[in-house]
Amino acid sequence: MLTVLVKRALRILLALLVVSGALIVWLVFGPSEIDPVAWAPQPAPSLTGQYAQNRLLSLKLYTTDNLVGPEDIARDAEGRYYTGVADGRIVRFTTDMQFSTFADTGGRPLGMEFDAQDNLIVCDAHKGLLSIDLKGTVTTLATEEGGVKFGFTDDLAIAKDGTIYFTDASHKFHAPNYLADLMEHRGNGKFLKYDPATKTTTKLIGDLCFANGVALAPDESFVLVNETWNYRVLRYWLLGDKKGTWDVFIDNLPGFPDNISSNGKGTFWLALANPRNPVADALAPYPRVRRALWKLPEALHPKAVRYSFVLGLDSGGKVTHNLQKPTGQLAPVTSENEYDGKLFLGSVEDAQFGVLDLGLLK
Repeated sequence: MLTVLVKRALRILLALLVVSGALIVWLVFGPSEIDPVAWAPQPAPSLTGQYAQNRLLSLKLYTTDNLVGPEDIARDAEGRYYTGVADGRIVRFTTDMQFSTFADTGGRPLGMEFDAQDNLIVCDAHKGLLSIDLKGTVTTLATEEGGVKFGFTDDLAIAKDGTIYFTDASHKFHAPNYLADLMEHRGNGKFLKYDPATKTTTKLIGDLCFANGVALAPDESFVLVNETWNYRVLRYWLLGDKKGTWDVFIDNLPGFPDNISSNGKGTFWLALANPRNPVADALAPYPRVRRALWKLPEALHPKAVRYSFVLGLDSGGKVTHNLQKPTGQLAPVTSENEYDGKLFLGSVEDAQFGVLDLGLLK
């Protein structure tokens, strides 16, 4: 009898080993949504010195029914504010926080800014580059470049001549599946410009690892673009001897750079959506491990922490402001726009936005 039980136990153990082996082979070598490449991040800077932890990002928070994911905040000539939310609406609100629906893109509106004709220009992750007049009528400006459709139209900045500089974060992965692009790290993003006179779209920089926020220098000598998965901000030159080339504005950031904006007075505000993840950095050289990990249940994927983080940079890329809230009063912070001495902060996931009175920092 004991011999029979031992044989049964051995058969069960053998079956488990076979199943486990097959599972490992499938995880490592089987078909996958992502096709990762190895890369080597620099050691993450510690949260000391210019990045020392603090609680300066003390916000006044605002919310209303169904205001989920107010990712960016723009202001019109009359002083009214606009934000795009997760259900596709663009919500308008006043200084006394009265909210109303302004338009509905039917997609996922992200970065937005008004042009000189009072049209709200919107990067919609699903619909492309859009223009919305003050009556709320939506017009599509661009949906592809070079025959490749946009996959994740993200953020923009508008020059005085009307040129729109914008990003397609990933032509392969679509919102909200940005984590697949992070795990792949293959450079699926583009930095682009749209000429409203010729209605043409031109690629300025390709192969970016999640092309994200965009901001013009006050004199429009250069334009900045965030490369989120590489923890850096790039500078594309529009004037001078370096015109048409790019370099690194700031590198090896302590978090994932999302949107960036200029206050027009020498400061670029930079939102860090999350601090660096040590597990994600440790997995960078191992594409097969990342490929296998992506197939596991989402609960086993590396997790972001709830943390509020905004930096101020000068025109040379030096850190001038370090604003944090480790408890994540608003998280992730994905945009920052300065209006009348106040910093309006948006979030692609939170059900609220925040306002910081910059006068309190003095």
